[in-house]
Amino acid sequence: MAIITVSGLMMDFGENLLFDNMNFEVQNGDRIGLIGVNGCGKTTLFKLLTGEYTASGGSIIINKNTVVGYMEQHVCRNLERSAYDEVMTVFDELTDMENELDMLNAKINSKSGNLDELVERQAFLHDEFTRKGGLTCRARARSALLGLGFDDNQMALPISSLSGGQRAKLQLAKLLLCGANFLLLDEPTNHLDTHAVEWLEEYLINSGCAYIVISHDRYFLDKTTNRTFELENKKMTAYKGNYSAYLPQKAEHQLSMQRVYDNTMKEIQRLEGIVEQQHRWNREKNIKTAESKQKVIDRLKNNLEKPDSAPSAINFNLGIKEQSGEDVLDVSNLSLCFDGLPLFENVSMEIHRGERIFILGPNGCGKTSLLKTLLGKYQANSGRIRFGEGVKIGYYDQIQQGMDSEKTVFEELSDKYPSMTNTEIRSTLARFLFKNDDVFKTLSTLSGGERARVLLSELMLSGSNFLLLDEPTNHLDINSCEALQEALKDYEGTLLIVSHDRYLINSLADKIFYLTPNGIEKFEGNYDDFLSKFEPFKQPEKSAEPRQEKQTEYKNKKERDALRRKARARLVKLETEIAEKEDLLSMLNEQLNSPEISSNYEKILDTTNKINETQSLLDSMYSEWEQLSETADN
Repeated sequence: MAIITVSGLMMDFGENLLFDNMNFEVQNGDRIGLIGVNGCGKTTLFKLLTGEYTASGGSIIINKNTVVGYMEQHVCRNLERSAYDEVMTVFDELTDMENELDMLNAKINSKSGNLDELVERQAFLHDEFTRKGGLTCRARARSALLGLGFDDNQMALPISSLSGGQRAKLQLAKLLLCGANFLLLDEPTNHLDTHAVEWLEEYLINSGCAYIVISHDRYFLDKTTNRTFELENKKMTAYKGNYSAYLPQKAEHQLSMQRVYDNTMKEIQRLEGIVEQQHRWNREKNIKTAESKQKVIDRLKNNLEKPDSAPSAINFNLGIKEQSGEDVLDVSNLSLCFDGLPLFENVSMEIHRGERIFILGPNGCGKTSLLKTLLGKYQANSGRIRFGEGVKIGYYDQIQQGMDSEKTVFEELSDKYPSMTNTEIRSTLARFLFKNDDVFKTLSTLSGGERARVLLSELMLSGSNFLLLDEPTNHLDINSCEALQEALKDYEGTLLIVSHDRYLINSLADKIFYLTPNGIEKFEGNYDDFLSKFEPFKQPEKSAEPRQEKQTEYKNKKERDALRRKARARLVKLETEIAEKEDLLSMLNEQLNSPEISSNYEKILDTTNKINETQSLLDSMYSEWEQLSETADN
């Protein structure tokens, strides 16, 4: 039985329609990634599922055994509350019971009121309090916080003094304690360092809970999801598999829709030519033929579904005005302190032209501070920084400081690049989705994603040959992350990037610098290479095995590799067969609407049988595809 069933769901805010006729089910074991551009309604859907919002139409049916847990993107509304007290809000019901029990005890001891009623109420509440875990709730809250890295002092701190990563961990602790078996996670990896994200991935994979997760972290989606829901053009489309599996399926789905549309339009044009010809001949028989063909045209047009155009996406490239020298940056024994406390020391690195280097490290280790020290925004306590000949620096600030909030988007660009004409500025901003009156929005009214697009437009215009980027994919939706990734791939300059986006790191990195309090550890390759070499993530080496066991393992490995090769080969052939059957199914559905068949019962029956057979075959092929995909991946 489904955990949640959504039928015909519609949501609008006045004239703004977010989505319409949304239908889906969530089953036990479903691990769903929900993707879509910023503003398409993903968070709104979560608030509908939790009951915070009421839908404009349709229905949401939640199984009576389903307990929904929700991890919001923007968390902890009362910043003066301590970390421990924030987690204890999960047990508000138990706390209320406890307070009432204290009140009842006081009344019973003072013998005020009806003693029989007070004692009866006390007994009932005590049983409920015990049954629901009231005796252990405080111990469980403390244990969860300890497990997530909080000590007793940090538990007592007000939320306002905690980092973004620590606040996100509070939400995770609340989620662990709420007893939910269906989780809604809204950007859960925001502000988490790599270690915390790895921990969260393991928790989700092993939790046994069904969940829907909104995330722009493509690596995270690949590891933690087995279905993908895309919210686009006010409609929901479901795909099998994780994010990487979704991409080719979407491309094939769009191609199939376009083929059906193009073929139907050709048929409509052919029939319209016949109608026009029959009208020219203008005989009684010709008029009847024209009327008959016109009915077919009307039917085809009524059933015709035009493929949706892709949502607007940023489109830009990062060019350089001139090449730098071979040596771009030389840093020696750099150290930085705040209030007398060392943040890092002994940082040394050499960066050469064309290198693509990512800086990793836990939250609070000083990655952003290192970039600001290189830029001269912070004064190093010791060490040397030397830039090479002809180096021109471009900087992307994740905090988005340095922008005058009172300026409009247009003024922000025109003031920084006064030589550009109004037309050139508008043309540039249009590439970053600021069109028409959008260019006159003040920066203070923009979302984080919109402000990020303004910064990227300035970065594009700078022509810099050495880019220092601090979490550039934060605030961006997946489409914008893809566009930025492509722009960075084609960039001819040098990159030094602080990022937790492992998908981006895998795609671009040729070196990784891991920042520690005592300096930098250097690793060649991308994120997967880093994982295989970095000590905390390395798999422990196994002790020497007997020769026979090694031979058996070698044989088993060869057999597994052979199975994977066969699965991959069959997958390629199967995907072609699926595409052919999908085309056949589309053609049969079109034939069913044609007058030659729709007016003949036997032909209708024959075509319907063919449709059912083809659909049944497709279902078995989809099932085989899923099994083969698991074999190929594992």
